[in-house]
Amino acid sequence: MGKLDGKVAVVTGSGRGIGRGIVTLMAKEGAKVVVNDLGASVDGEGQDTGPAQQVVNEITAAGGQAVANTNNIATVEGGEALIQTAVDNFGKLDILVNCAGILRDRMIFNMSEEEWDAVVAVHLKGHFCTIRPASALMRQQKGGRIINFSSGSALGAPGQPNYAAAKAGILGLTYSCANALKKYGVTCNAILPGAATRMTDTIPANFAQQMGLTESSETAQEQASPMDPANVAPIVVFLASDDAQEVTGQAFGASGYRISVYTHLEPEKTIYSPGPWDLDHLFKVFKGTLGSHLNPPRML
Repeated sequence: MGKLDGKVAVVTGSGRGIGRGIVTLMAKEGAKVVVNDLGASVDGEGQDTGPAQQVVNEITAAGGQAVANTNNIATVEGGEALIQTAVDNFGKLDILVNCAGILRDRMIFNMSEEEWDAVVAVHLKGHFCTIRPASALMRQQKGGRIINFSSGSALGAPGQPNYAAAKAGILGLTYSCANALKKYGVTCNAILPGAATRMTDTIPANFAQQMGLTESSETAQEQASPMDPANVAPIVVFLASDDAQEVTGQAFGASGYRISVYTHLEPEKTIYSPGPWDLDHLFKVFKGTLGSHLNPPRML
């Protein structure tokens, strides 16, 4: 018996990297899967049906059930067509994993509007475009699993303002969906992954070392290693399973052989005034209270 027997899953960005590891393990655990990948380059240019179909071929050769889909999930039409692919081929949808992404790295003072819009469209809008139709189905059937992909970059990656903003936005979207959908039996959680992929290959070596991404994607996929993208898949399969019914609105880190849970943002210190703040008083007390022992934005 597989952990996901009888389930139908859609995984975006599953032609390569982390998404490929997820969809492969899900199929191995009994799920019928839709392998979605536009087949674009790391920066989102071009299209290639090859990656998605190759993964489907591998899954079916191993005895699993899978279909390929190359819709652009950065559009409402693409997201709706993707979810419909699951229904048309397998009759329903139980699991949605949003893993697709691109990079357009640039310092904030050098970033173009197009570089900003392209990354936000694929990541943040892309999550909306798939969750909207998927959640409508899951609400009707009174159950489902939505697993989103954020990133440690949301904690303050300096050369990725577009990516960091989108990934932080995905956390807010995850928490909102978790609160909105819980009464319908639908869970929504987020993953902050760490793995060596073609995306991390583009990160400067010194920053990659800080993030713990010191192996190339080729190394990770040729042999077992902590940074193998496949190591992210087990926690995703758990969150997609019936055993995770009560787990929702959480953010999990998955890197190498470690899985973490992140705390929610909450006030650390608070100062009070008996009435409207007197500006001179605020200037006087801030340094010794809220301004004491401040830490810079943390990175993984």
